[in-house]
Amino acid sequence: MGVAERGRRRKWEECRARAEQCPPPSRPWPRSRRSPGPADPALNLASSARLRHPLSATPVAAASFSECWAAGSRVRLLQAVDAEHTADSVEWCPLEGCRRLLACGTYQLRKPEDQPADPGGKSGLDVDEPQVRLGRLYLYSFNEDGSTCPLVEIQRRDTSAILDMKWCHVPVGGHALLGVADAGGSVELLRLVRSEQNSYTLEPFSRFALEKRGLALSLDWSTGKAGRFLHWFPVSRASDQPLKLISSDSNGQLSLLKVSEAGPGLQAVATWQAHHFEAWIAAFNYWQTEVVYSGGDDGLLKGWDTRMPPTSVFTSRRHSMGVCSIQSSPHQENVLATGSYDEHVLLWDTRNMKQPLADTPVQGGVWRLKWHPFRRHLLLAACVHGGFKVLNCQRAVEEKQEACTVALSHILPNALVYGVDWSWLYFHRLPQAQPLLPLGSFPCSDPGAKTADVVCNLKVKGQSPASSSDPLVDDGEGGTKLQGGGRLKAPCGSRLHASRLQICDCDLYLEAANFDINLLATCSFYDHVLHLWKWDSS
Repeated sequence: MGVAERGRRRKWEECRARAEQCPPPSRPWPRSRRSPGPADPALNLASSARLRHPLSATPVAAASFSECWAAGSRVRLLQAVDAEHTADSVEWCPLEGCRRLLACGTYQLRKPEDQPADPGGKSGLDVDEPQVRLGRLYLYSFNEDGSTCPLVEIQRRDTSAILDMKWCHVPVGGHALLGVADAGGSVELLRLVRSEQNSYTLEPFSRFALEKRGLALSLDWSTGKAGRFLHWFPVSRASDQPLKLISSDSNGQLSLLKVSEAGPGLQAVATWQAHHFEAWIAAFNYWQTEVVYSGGDDGLLKGWDTRMPPTSVFTSRRHSMGVCSIQSSPHQENVLATGSYDEHVLLWDTRNMKQPLADTPVQGGVWRLKWHPFRRHLLLAACVHGGFKVLNCQRAVEEKQEACTVALSHILPNALVYGVDWSWLYFHRLPQAQPLLPLGSFPCSDPGAKTADVVCNLKVKGQSPASSSDPLVDDGEGGTKLQGGGRLKAPCGSRLHASRLQICDCDLYLEAANFDINLLATCSFYDHVLHLWKWDSS
């Protein structure tokens, strides 16, 4: 790390306590200051209940919150769910029959209850004070029944604070597995189990504690490509390619783990020092799973051959600040996307890591990147204070365009977007003679979770689409109003199978799918909200 970078880091450390006393930024962070990650002490503000900055009680105009147009595209808010804690990770299940399931992870930083008051009369925000990092894992079921509340909570599980989550793209032992990286320094695997009430629950399967005490910051499965298009390419995972996980931690280390279906679950393969400071992100090359990538707070992007760690294959200094998001394309070999606190998304050809294919400014630190499960050129980015964006990378890859096209840009007021994910559910146009069926009744769907006696939580801190006691009804004008009579400017629900479109959660009708319509989810700090969106790119 250079002298200038060390100086910036020292200055940041000196200013952290003062920054924690400030309200959320009303404008983007200066380029000389990095956007904080959930494990960063600068997010004590977002995670502290007594310092939480409430959203305005004034309804947000529909044009700025529920609907926006960008490059001919429209995004509509379908539902906003209060996660109670600061939400930083959201993941749709990719497995057929379970694609209506959505997991959301939260991160809450609190002082211990028995922590004595500061006798010196300080602010109580000393960064050296011990903190308790609490988390909660929510499991939701998407129910396409015309309800204004399509997401129904079916499980909540209190845990250590959650920094990252990923579903495995292939079943293990007949079950879907969710990997969780937590603030306790562990990687935990949760197994999806069918309950007696025709619903699902996540149950502990295996846990692995990382070598040094610290925070597990990210994880990735080696199966990113394996779960796609199996109906066209019906091949099983090769026996010489074991199921693997890569995890990064706050000590700058990477840990390569393997998963045994028979037991004891997670086993260590290798651990090595990858970065001088926090290793924010680690990810597999989905086309060559012996290769992994990592990004750190030292501003470095590195590649590793796991057959001979700890020697890096390459080191790139192309990002000017900490690298915190990486994802290999599951559709196109040799295509890699990376994001950084420097507010740029870089697209790479992995055969030449000296210079990126494209450099796209996104006006926000890029905490997560997600390729679309079916549309090979679309890339979803969580841009912290810059909201979320969808980039179309087609011309950058095929025509060497210097920047990706921004297909959608949406900023959430008074919120920092950390979690984003595409839904694997897709829309399929039915013949006129075929009746519309609920998602759980569709031929390729797994029976739905129970929905009776479940209260839909639409509460948003300080500014609610509606209270849970005042249900929403269609106002007949394309919007939504409270049943009590007040009109809501931000629509919170609609019938998703308009124009005879049916949602499907298997690959049976992919060839006839309408991929112009997409479901996606985001989650954010400050407002504690999980958002469900419908994006029409036609």
